[in-house]
Amino acid sequence: MADQTLVAPRTGALSWILSGAIAGIVAGIAFAMFEMIMAALTDGGGAFFMPLRMIGAIGLGKSALDPGTSLVTAGGAGLVIHMILSMMYGVSVATLLRTVPALARTGASILAVSSVAGALLWVVNFHILAPALGWIWFPDGTNALIQIVAHTVFFGTLLGLVLVRLGATAAEA
Repeated sequence: MADQTLVAPRTGALSWILSGAIAGIVAGIAFAMFEMIMAALTDGGGAFFMPLRMIGAIGLGKSALDPGTSLVTAGGAGLVIHMILSMMYGVSVATLLRTVPALARTGASILAVSSVAGALLWVVNFHILAPALGWIWFPDGTNALIQIVAHTVFFGTLLGLVLVRLGATAAEA
């Protein structure tokens, strides 16, 4: 059974989209929690919500980073934007795995693909999109090592673990 595809390519597109969205939500929550805890540990308790403010600034502009801007507004926008992006990235990885079944042949291959996707997400978001769109607070205001771990492990690897679990459950049914 080791060669059997864990995330079955014969399932419908809606199933893949749903699995990717669910995995994205789970990984997105873990990622945000890790980011917030690390912000508090490295920059003090007052920085706990800074990751959500930084994400909120994508939609609200740089003023969301200002402590004078309501945390409910900045953090709420950050939470909504983060969860939408997490679901989109989850669906993208699930679609890749569905489109290229050889990548989903084993749990290990799914974890490898999703972990690499998480690392690539960091590179693209922090080193290509952020500078191009003027979101300099991402590359300039964060620790690269923490970001690599957050994106690769807390998002990518966890995304893969959830996709494996969802795929294995679907295969058993």
